[in-house]
Amino acid sequence: MNQIIKPMEYLIFWSRWIQAPLYLGLIVAQIVYCWLFMVELSHLVHGAIAAERVSEADVMLAVLGLIDVVMIANLLVMVIVGGYETFVSRLDLADHPDQPEWLSHVNAGVLKIKLATAIIGISSIHLLKTFINAANLTEHTIKWQVIIHTVFLISAVAMAAVDRMMTQNLALQRAKPH
Repeated sequence: MNQIIKPMEYLIFWSRWIQAPLYLGLIVAQIVYCWLFMVELSHLVHGAIAAERVSEADVMLAVLGLIDVVMIANLLVMVIVGGYETFVSRLDLADHPDQPEWLSHVNAGVLKIKLATAIIGISSIHLLKTFINAANLTEHTIKWQVIIHTVFLISAVAMAAVDRMMTQNLALQRAKPH
C-alpha cells in the first residue's frame, strides 16, 4: 500500500507548481497596469498643457484614477509574491535588502486580510471619485457603490475576526500540556 500512497503524496505535493504559471500571468497583468498608468498619466499631462484651464475636480478625478491603478498593482504584488510564497515555494530572499517586511510572516490568513484591506482601499478610491463626480451620476449608482463598499468593509472585519479567533485557538492549543 505504501508503494501507491508515497508516489501519490509526492504527486499531490508537486501539483502546487501548477499555480506558478498563474502567478506569471499576474505579472503580465501588472505590466498591463503599468502601461495603463503611463497612458493615463500622459492624458493628464497633455490635458493640463493643452487646456487653458483644467478644473480641479478633473485633475482630482484623474489623479484618483492613477492612485486606483497603483493600488491594484500593489494588490497584484501581494497576490503574486504572497501567494507564491504561501502556496508554491519559499522565496530565497533572507538576505535581500528589498524583501518586504510583511513577507517574513505571510500565511493564508495574513494574505486574506491584506487583500481585503487593499480591496477596501481600492473601493474607497472609487467611492471618492463617485462623490467628486456625484452631479453626473444617478442616485441609484451612488447608493449601490456605497452599499458595495459597506459590504467590503463588513467582510473584511468578519475575516479579521475569524482570523483572530483561529489564531487565539491555535495559541491555546499550543499552550495546553499534552
